[in-house]
Amino acid sequence: MTSDDTAPTPLSRSIETYSALSPAQAEDVLRLLADAARADGQQAVSEQGRLQLKGGSREGVRHLLLHVGDELVGYAQLEDTDPVEAPAAELVVHPAYRGRGHGRALGSALLAESGKRLRVWAHGGHSAARHLAQVLGLTLFRELRQLRRPLTGFDLPDPKLPDGVSVRTFVPGQDDTAWLAVNAQAFAHHPEQGSLTQRDLNDRMAQPWFDPSGFFLAFRGTELIGFHWTKVHAEERLGEVYVLGVRPGSQGGGLGKTLTTIGLRHLADQGLPTAMLYVDADNKAAVTVYERLGFFTHETDLMYRTES
Repeated sequence: MTSDDTAPTPLSRSIETYSALSPAQAEDVLRLLADAARADGQQAVSEQGRLQLKGGSREGVRHLLLHVGDELVGYAQLEDTDPVEAPAAELVVHPAYRGRGHGRALGSALLAESGKRLRVWAHGGHSAARHLAQVLGLTLFRELRQLRRPLTGFDLPDPKLPDGVSVRTFVPGQDDTAWLAVNAQAFAHHPEQGSLTQRDLNDRMAQPWFDPSGFFLAFRGTELIGFHWTKVHAEERLGEVYVLGVRPGSQGGGLGKTLTTIGLRHLADQGLPTAMLYVDADNKAAVTVYERLGFFTHETDLMYRTES
């Protein structure tokens, strides 16, 4: 959520809602997001949201395009796929058009689309986004931290696997089903990650950054029990602990820490100077593990929601 609301509503503003974007519309939105990211220093829409711009309609996903005349100046995405939680949204206004009420207009449109049951991400927790949340009557609900640590002068101990556990890298097409099942089990409490489908996995494997040699799977015998999927942000020269999970029932033996170390060593071997990851602030156990591995808080994303 990136916006600012201090000026009167322009008369030429319009907002249209789509279940799917045309290729041209998707490219326009991606250009808008890129312009905003250059100004803000981070993306206003998550990776999942950006992947959902293309490829036709997706169940529960709607796109809101805000135009001033013929110019696309604002975008919002609403995802209503969680069976329990309110629909989740992200929104952005082009930096050159902020301070004119567009963010409030998009937020109001999202409230209408969601039946006034809404959760909205504010990536980076900027003051303008906090103000917009207050204007829309939203309250702080969730805090997601981005942690980082240096990879130069790597000082973590050699990874030691639990007895009977082996590790190999992911094989596309062979390991998809098993990984999706364990991912769903490991993240049953996490609506975004735990609900990934084969289509979501295919989307990620089709991205230029995908590298199965950095996707580690842990097995006990032939049974998949854990994984660490790393990601390289080449332009930023940044490695990421992209997804780390251990199947329930296989936790508590140090496998998560070992998989983390294996992945971090892989990223360090790529010559990357820094590693990052995301973790919920209220996941105290995970935060403690990562801090002991040398991670520190770099920035924070905030989620706001309606009271109902």
